[in-house]
Amino acid sequence: MTQCSRRIFLLGSATTFAGAYLAACGKEPSAEIAATEVPVGSAVIVDKVIFAQPKKGEFKAYSQTCPHQGSLITQIEEMTATCTTHFTSYNLEDGSVIDGPGTKPLTEYDVETEGDKVKNVSA
Repeated sequence: MTQCSRRIFLLGSATTFAGAYLAACGKEPSAEIAATEVPVGSAVIVDKVIFAQPKKGEFKAYSQTCPHQGSLITQIEEMTATCTTHFTSYNLEDGSVIDGPGTKPLTEYDVETEGDKVKNVSA
C-alpha cells in the first residue's frame, strides 16, 4: 500500500480546491428573460445579471457584481442600481457610477434578442 505524505496530500487538496474555484468563478453568468418582463425605464435581476430597458425595445445587461468590492447589487429603482453594502449607485443607461465610494462602472454584457427573449452574452 502506497502512503500519502502530508505534503502530497496538501498539494493535491490545494490543486483540487483551486480548480473548483476557477471553474465556478471564472465563468461569466448567463441569463435569459422574456422581453415583456423587463420594465421600460427600469430593470430586473435574473441569475446574477441586471437586465435594463432604458427605452422601449432597447435592452442593456450588466453584471450584478458590484465592481467596488464584489458584493451583489440588490436594489433597483427605475434606472438606478445600488449596492447596499457600501451604497454605490450606478446609472443603468450606461453603467456609470452616480454616487458612492465605487469608481469603476458596471461590467456590461452584450445583449441578444431571439423572438420575445432577451439574453446576455459575455463581454
